[in-house]
Amino acid sequence: MSLAWIVFLKELTDALRDRRTLLMVVLSSVAIGPLILVALSALIAGMEERAEAREVYVVGIERAPTLRNHMERQGYTIKMAPLDHEKQLVSRRFGDPVLLVPSGFERDLAQGLSPVVEVVSASANQRAQGSVGRIAQLLRGFNQEQASLRLAHRGVAPALLQPVQIEERDLADPRARAAQLTGMLPFFVLMAVLYGALNAALDTTAGERERGSLEPLLMNPAPRAALVLGKWGAVACVGMLIAVLSSLSFLPAQWLLRSETLAAMFQYGVREALLFLALLLPLAAALSALLMAVAIRCKTFKEAQANSTVVILAVSLLPLTTLFNQEGEKPWHLWTPALAQITLMGRVLKGEAMGAVDLLPPLAVAAVMTVLCVAFVARQLRRAAVR
Repeated sequence: MSLAWIVFLKELTDALRDRRTLLMVVLSSVAIGPLILVALSALIAGMEERAEAREVYVVGIERAPTLRNHMERQGYTIKMAPLDHEKQLVSRRFGDPVLLVPSGFERDLAQGLSPVVEVVSASANQRAQGSVGRIAQLLRGFNQEQASLRLAHRGVAPALLQPVQIEERDLADPRARAAQLTGMLPFFVLMAVLYGALNAALDTTAGERERGSLEPLLMNPAPRAALVLGKWGAVACVGMLIAVLSSLSFLPAQWLLRSETLAAMFQYGVREALLFLALLLPLAAALSALLMAVAIRCKTFKEAQANSTVVILAVSLLPLTTLFNQEGEKPWHLWTPALAQITLMGRVLKGEAMGAVDLLPPLAVAAVMTVLCVAFVARQLRRAAVR
């Protein structure tokens, strides 16, 4: 262990001297939390501002004074739409749906007919598409008001058209609703840990082989297990450092939230940060060992980078299982690396209960993967096939 400690200090010093590693540590761990939360906050704040503005863009509103009266009584400000609104909607330069009022609107309305109004939008324009429901609800209110007036004029109680009253009840707590927006945070933290350990893992194996510094190291009488443990410990420390900084960065990042709604729903404290670390630290150790096992078979740094893309692709695609699975969690999710961490970190953000039984499968898988990969690297070095 003393020899492994010496190798560990040497490798850790070399890793921290590497500017690429330091840049990855800073960008992927310290800045990731504030950047993501600020971006989410700006997005939600913009949506809230558009909702509070209560503006509606209309073409031909002069043809429908009754509709204008209804909109103004609801507190909406009517604005004229641009002449080329269709082109601007398609090109995403205009972010509001446009209401088209046909000629003869008031005549058809007075005769008991149903004039056709159009709500023009573009489904590829997310800003405009998000406001279509608001305009449709406004028009439904106008329809209900006109129908009630017609029934009252004929002596029919409007309540006869609504024999059943419908009330919705949402069982999700605020944290679960916030997790629908912040559900991407665990994925970014996971990828930050992976990319943070990547450079260190490749440099300490394939990088040393390419530079020719691995041969003198293997000529020392130190056991191969000590060399591998020291190298793996240094790489794992880099990955764990990124995991710690990434998890803790969300604590001060909450001060930067612009949206009061998101700030009220997103509850991330010391407990959540510690649970994140309990999930990420073992995975950081396992990914470090896995990347070293992939790179030890390569002769150059570029070859190791190409082979490691398989690991990166697998880690980035596994969490997508939760997007395509609409039936909830499956037991095997907790036994799959990366997917288990994403699943349990999602539970943490939702405020759901999580016990030792839930933590045991991902920790056991990470431990087994670490041991197997470290043993494989030691075997490769023991065979000393530096060719």
